[in-house]
Amino acid sequence: MNSNNSQLKVSIVGSGAAAFAAAIRLLEGGARVTMVERGTIGGTCVNVGCVPSKIMIRAAHIAHMRGTSPFDSGISKTPPMVNRKTLVVQQRALVEKLRISKYESLLEDSPNFTLLRGDARFKNGNVIVVKTIDGSEREVSFDRALIAVGASPSVPQLEGLSDVPYWTSTQALDAEELPEHLIVYGGSSVALELAQAFLRLGSKVTLIARSTLLSKLDPAIGVALETALVNEGMRVITHGALNKVGYNNNVFSVETGDERVSGDRLLIATGRSPNTGGLELDKVGVSLDQSGAIIVDQSLRTSAPNVYAAGDCTTNPEYVYVAAAGGTRAAANILGADETLDLSVVPAVVFTDPQVATVGLDEKSAESAGVAVETRLITLDNVPRALVNFETDGFIKLVAERGSGRLLGVQAVAPEAGEFIQTAAIAIRARMTVNEIAGQMFPYLTMVEGLKLAAQTFTKDVKQLSCCAG
Repeated sequence: MNSNNSQLKVSIVGSGAAAFAAAIRLLEGGARVTMVERGTIGGTCVNVGCVPSKIMIRAAHIAHMRGTSPFDSGISKTPPMVNRKTLVVQQRALVEKLRISKYESLLEDSPNFTLLRGDARFKNGNVIVVKTIDGSEREVSFDRALIAVGASPSVPQLEGLSDVPYWTSTQALDAEELPEHLIVYGGSSVALELAQAFLRLGSKVTLIARSTLLSKLDPAIGVALETALVNEGMRVITHGALNKVGYNNNVFSVETGDERVSGDRLLIATGRSPNTGGLELDKVGVSLDQSGAIIVDQSLRTSAPNVYAAGDCTTNPEYVYVAAAGGTRAAANILGADETLDLSVVPAVVFTDPQVATVGLDEKSAESAGVAVETRLITLDNVPRALVNFETDGFIKLVAERGSGRLLGVQAVAPEAGEFIQTAAIAIRARMTVNEIAGQMFPYLTMVEGLKLAAQTFTKDVKQLSCCAG
């Protein structure tokens, strides 16, 4: 470790999960930290991402269950009256509470921490220039710098789009009125989560995806999820790239192929782009990929010798827990350690209903890596918990190394799949085989038992087993 950490000056650009995780670790190590933020403290997750979206999704789930459930024959359904404005007020209040408690108040009393408000750019390898809110400029010298500026919704180049008041996820999450007919353009997690939430809160929804749903994942996932969304009443158009966008008399019209779709709101959710523009990274030799993301190694180092980067602005996976882990390890290395960010086992969840949860290799990625695998897939009508919930749409799929049986990956489309995917991640990390998983005792009538049942299918027909068969 650096013996002069009390004198080490570190500049952090950004104030999200990666930035704060790094700042906490740096201050613990005795460094002097200057953080620069041009907008709202806390970054994407707490302000316009994970937290508000999951609040909205949960509210939509409650509305859905009050209006329709598998038990409607015995419990009278009551279509809910949704007051979106009141829900947004509740949502904003919790976001503000978490932003204050988990970000703004954490470091405000630290004598070695300074927060500057403004836009940052690099002057050279040891100086950042901050243009403050009042228009003045201030130079901040540093020994090491961490770039943690995150990402923002990306907007495709479409004819007419720049001339219309479309939504990104940021506006959609904060909207106080429900659209009568929402058109959603996109097929990845943000598009799907928000499309289903608005549908369940009472909007008519048409979702248009350029390819299939969640096209980067196992194809069976997109098929299962599309079926679930269509069964709820959503119209889903796949392989439907938009050609043109129009807006007249408060009505959007979009052209896809030979079809025109009209609605009173248009949500563009086609991905996110790193916020690296304007930092003048060329002046310090920080290399970017074609999307503008900062290229980092396993130690979060960039191509510049004293500049690190973490979070959604890098080439690492865009998950808040990856960002926080990256920030902590970058800080440790700034202080003189040699820690790496291991991305070999990263669980991921899409918060639709049913949820999509994945970890490790799927068949395609295993094939690309030259790994011979064996797979098994069980549908949820083989999982007792799903049966008693009357929620049997979906599946759990296991990918194992051929010969050894070592678990390499899990893909699931299931209610609360996000609650059991970490069990699969731990099993992969522990290099467990499917036979070892099959031999474990899992609590009966839990969704996680589906992992055991899926593992048993490598050697048995689970339809021929009694309940709790070990």
